[in-house]
Amino acid sequence: MIINEEEFNKKVIEDKEECVVDFYADWCGPCQMMMPVMEELAKDNTIYKINTDDNNELALSLGIMSIPCFIKFKDGEEVSRHVGMASKSEMEEFMKK
Repeated sequence: MIINEEEFNKKVIEDKEECVVDFYADWCGPCQMMMPVMEELAKDNTIYKINTDDNNELALSLGIMSIPCFIKFKDGEEVSRHVGMASKSEMEEFMKK
């Protein structure tokens, strides 16, 4: 599900839902290559997508320097981060951390 900065604050920070946020851009080749993997994983996990071009201030506030960047949140706090492409099995391991 694509969300914006306002929805991020509500769904991720305030609701404290355990989730992964996929920071991406439409022009990013590796981001596009990760899309089918993340869509598959979204069937069993809560995954939000945030376009860094449209939500630049949020990306900067989280220290995102490269995309794709996947951040796992629990209780409104970052618990782990993965930058770059990964296989489906690597992403499944990342989500279990």
